[in-house]
This record gives sequence, structure tokens and C-alpha cells, in this order.
Amino acid sequence: MKRFLTILLVVVVLGGGIFAFGQYRAQQLRDETLASLQTETVATGSLTATVGATGVVRSNQSATLMWETSGTVEEVTVRAGDVVTADQVLASIKQTTLPQSVILAQADLVSAQNALDDLYNVALQQAQALKAVEDAEKALTDAQNPELQQALALQTIADAEKTLEDAERSLRLLQTPASQADIDAAKAQVILAEDALERAQENFEPWENKPEDNIIRANLLAKVSAAQQEYDAAVRNLNGMLANTASATELAVAEANVATAQAQLLQAQRDYEEVKDGPSEAEIALLTAQLTDAQENYTDLSDGPDPEDVAAAEARVAAAQATLDTISIKAPFAGVISEVVVKPGDQVSPGSIAFKLDDLSHLLVDVEVSEVDINRIKVGQSAILTFDAILAKEYQGRVAEVALVGTTSAGVVSFKVTVELLDIDENVRSGMTAGVNIVVSELEDVMLVPNRAVRVLNGERVVYILTDGSIAPSPVVIELGVSSETYSEVIGGELKLGDNVVLNPPTDFSVIFGGGPPGR
Repeated sequence: MKRFLTILLVVVVLGGGIFAFGQYRAQQLRDETLASLQTETVATGSLTATVGATGVVRSNQSATLMWETSGTVEEVTVRAGDVVTADQVLASIKQTTLPQSVILAQADLVSAQNALDDLYNVALQQAQALKAVEDAEKALTDAQNPELQQALALQTIADAEKTLEDAERSLRLLQTPASQADIDAAKAQVILAEDALERAQENFEPWENKPEDNIIRANLLAKVSAAQQEYDAAVRNLNGMLANTASATELAVAEANVATAQAQLLQAQRDYEEVKDGPSEAEIALLTAQLTDAQENYTDLSDGPDPEDVAAAEARVAAAQATLDTISIKAPFAGVISEVVVKPGDQVSPGSIAFKLDDLSHLLVDVEVSEVDINRIKVGQSAILTFDAILAKEYQGRVAEVALVGTTSAGVVSFKVTVELLDIDENVRSGMTAGVNIVVSELEDVMLVPNRAVRVLNGERVVYILTDGSIAPSPVVIELGVSSETYSEVIGGELKLGDNVVLNPPTDFSVIFGGGPPGR
């Protein structure tokens, strides 16, 4: 019995010592843990939220330029790195080595361009068509009013008879010397002819401004013309009598005048025979049809060329020009020659690569953004770009385009976002890998909490705060808004400004502090 009590006493003493040692070690662990906790005081500040992705730099435009015909390269005008303008000739083929189709296209272009110019140059054609209308109208009017034509034809016969009479008289005077009585009679005839001319002119003056197709005006004008001719003939007759002798030349001229006057009289008689009975119905119908055709032709020209004719002519010009353009390679846009493949003397064929051209005035980066973040991305948002090949430097960018349709790869949906670099320098090159952080939100004067302090406890987001005199951190429920890589906006919960949040809460609170787990 005594021995049993001794053993029991030893066990109790040992158990108490072990318990006391355990309590000591637990307190020591709590003290060490509290000492190792890192804290940060909750405060307000600015927050920039970004969506990050990576991509490859590319030029604004890029093109591989190829030959479209065959031949021998005559000239290459650029080298790699040269800056070129749009439509600048970069290389050309010798004319003597071109295919026959290209050579013939030169003549086709001239012909097609002339045809197109004729369609557009309607001013002369319109003037000619208008003149044709006026002539046709006059011809029809004259035919429908034969009295005027008949009167004019009869007057022409009378004028021709008078002219023949004067010519014959002049010839006789040259052939036979005149007596004094004839001379006196000739002088009297001049006076009478002059008086008749003056009366004819006086009668015509009131009708001078009337329309030319007025019959009375035409008759009076014919009388003036006849009186003038009679006066001129009387003067010539008198002058002929006063001349004592006639030369062989004067006789020849007088004989020629008689022959001419006879021919004119014969023609005037023929003209009268054509108009004395007036036009037939067939002639009126023909003249009417000719006027209609002239008017329709003028109307067509007044409306301009037929659009279908113009389109066909323009197509011919474009086709011929396109064939001729294959003789050389031109820059389709302004940029930098990034590669030269062709050399003078090379034999080339359609599809042979000659140059590579890039527009480096704008550099772009295409990145893939998850469907989770795409609705936060908008055109115009700023971006920060970094490059593995360019250390310790950030570049500014701007979102230029956001895809409307996503693509699926391995079950993951993403959307292409194009970012334009705004501060390009010589270090940035097409093909470089870029890290892109698109700024989706910028907040000022908001309550911030470090992301590393946030845990999840019983399905809620919490942070652990440490107060003066507390033996263990206590959890505080929070509600988060916008987040960046390091901080999050606090928009609700029990956290207050000035609280000290624990950045590295222990993973096993139950062992160290005897409480529940801190969450994840």
C-alpha cells in the first residue's frame, strides 16, 4: 500500500510537471507567433486596377510585295530600311523582256482613254447637234412656207437677167464706140437709177428690224438689191462709154462676165422650177423626220453620255492600266522596306516575292483577354507596356480595338484586344514580346486593404486585426470592390480606418491561440 502511494505520488508529480511545461511551451509559442506577425494600418489611398496579358509587337500594316508579270528586273530603287511613300516605284522590269500581252496593253490604254475622253467631251458634239437642229428647223419652215422661197427665186431670176443685160451692154460698148447721144442717155440712166435706189432704201428702212422670214421685208430687201444692181450697172455703162478704146484684156473680162451672167441666170431658172410648185408631202415628211432625229440626238447629248457606255470605257481603261502597272512594283502604302529579295538582272515570274513593307508609324500589340475580364476593357483605356528586351523602362499605350467575338481554345474563351504604343522609340521593334497591363479603373481616396491579408472564413472574406493588449488576432468580415495586384478597395464590412490588419496570419489558430482556423 505504501509502495502504491509512492508510485501514485510520482505519477502525479510527473503529470503536473508535464502539464506545466506544456502550458509554458504554448505560451512561449503564442508569444513567438505574436512577435512574428506583420501588420499594416488600414488607410485611404489611390488604387489602379489593371488587367494583364502578353502579346507580340506588330506593325500597323504589313505587306509582302510580289511580281504580277514575268521578265528581267531592270532597276531596284530601294534598300532595306528605306522609308518610302505610297505609290513610290520600288523596282521595274525591262521593256524588251515583257510579255506580248503587256506590250499590247499600252496601245489598248491609248485607245480606251481616247474613247472615254470622247464620251466626256460632249461640248463640241452638243454644238454640232444644236446646229443640226437649227438647220433642220429652217429647212422644214422653208418647205412649209413656199411663198417666200418662190419670191426669192423669182427675184434671183430678175437679178440674173439684169446682170446679163448689163454685161452684154458693157461688152457692146467696148466693141462699139458710143455717140454723144448715147453718153447723155447713159448719164440720165445713172441719175434715174440713183433716184430709184434711194426710194427703195427709204421703203425698206421701216421693215429693216422685222424678222428675216417676213415676206414683205424680203420683197423690199430684194428691191433694194435690184436697185443697187441697176445703179451699179448704169455707172459701169456710163464709164464704159466715156472710155474711148478698150484693151484686149478688158474685152476678155467683159466676155467672161457675159458667160458668168448667162450661167447664173440658167441656175436661177432651175432653182425656181424646184420651188414653184411647193414641196410634196413626202418631202415634208422627210424633213419632219430629219428634224425629229436631230432633236433626239441633241437631247441625248444634253443629258450627257450613257452611263453604261462610260462604265464600259472606264473598265477598258482600268483593265489596260492594271496590265501596265505590272511592269513595276509600287508601295501600296507609306512605310519602311523591311526586306529586299529582288536584285537587278533577276528573272522573275508572277508570284515571285520582291519586298516586304511595314508601316512602323504605329506599333500595335495584340493580346488575348479572358472572358471574365473582357467587359472591363474599353477602347481608349490607357495601358502600361514592358518588354523583356528593354529593361527598367515602361511604355504608354492605349486600347485601340476590342474584339466583339471571342475564340475558344482548349475550352477557354478569350477575346483579342489591340493596344497601340504611344511613345515609340528606336528600342521597340516589331516582333518583340510585350507585357501589357490595361488600366480598367482608377480610384482616389478609398479605404485599402493589402491583398495578402485577405482570407476566407466560413464562406466570407475576412482580415485579421490585432488590437493593443489582445492575446490573439480577431477576424473582421469585409466586402471588397476593385482590386489591383497588391491592394483591394474595401466597400463594406466591419473594418475601420486605423485598424492594424495582419499580413501573415498563422494557418493553425486552434493550436496556437485556441481559436478557430483563420481561413484561406
